[in-house]
Amino acid sequence: MNKIKALKIIDYLAKLYPTYHNFLNYSNNYELLVAVSLSAQTTDKSVNNVTPLLFSKYRSSLELANANYDDVYQIIKQLGLAKTKAKNIIALAKTLNDNFNGIVPNTNKELETLPGVGRKTANVVLALGFNIPTFPVDTHVNRLAIRFGFAKEEDNILKVEENLKKYIPKERWIKAHHQFILFGRNICQARNPKCELCGLKEFCKYEGRRKNS
Repeated sequence: MNKIKALKIIDYLAKLYPTYHNFLNYSNNYELLVAVSLSAQTTDKSVNNVTPLLFSKYRSSLELANANYDDVYQIIKQLGLAKTKAKNIIALAKTLNDNFNGIVPNTNKELETLPGVGRKTANVVLALGFNIPTFPVDTHVNRLAIRFGFAKEEDNILKVEENLKKYIPKERWIKAHHQFILFGRNICQARNPKCELCGLKEFCKYEGRRKNS
């Protein structure tokens, strides 16, 4: 990978997806943090289906911290890993109140002390909640980073993130993150990617393997 190639890739994605919207519905950083925490191994659509009731019943982290586990589970039970997520978001809310006075922190180090919050979740909150440049790596971003040569298959998520930040201009990190996700969902899918619709085949390792198979 080099910066010229990287710019060609993200310029193409920017033309394909010139604007972006938040995939999750929320009205403040508390809701954002909970919604992102719930989104692991499930679709954003599914999360958006349960959060209106969840946030209408628990309007603050203090209310969620005092919630009954069974009540929370019943609201989010359609989500993957719902039992674990119910426990995590209640514990998250308690820690948020006990350690941060109910205010969502704005650093990776602090966010990752919250139950159920890993690097990706923390980065999404920093980017969307605080407009702090970062590059969250989910399954779509990871897949495209490998296929386009930003990273190797054996690289861990942190290494993938570091490589993307190395080659993509900082002021474009947040938008590029969304553009990677949209391209991964719509065209460069994990199974049966729509290579015939892709304008980046010259950069793609998957396309090279496909031709040689």
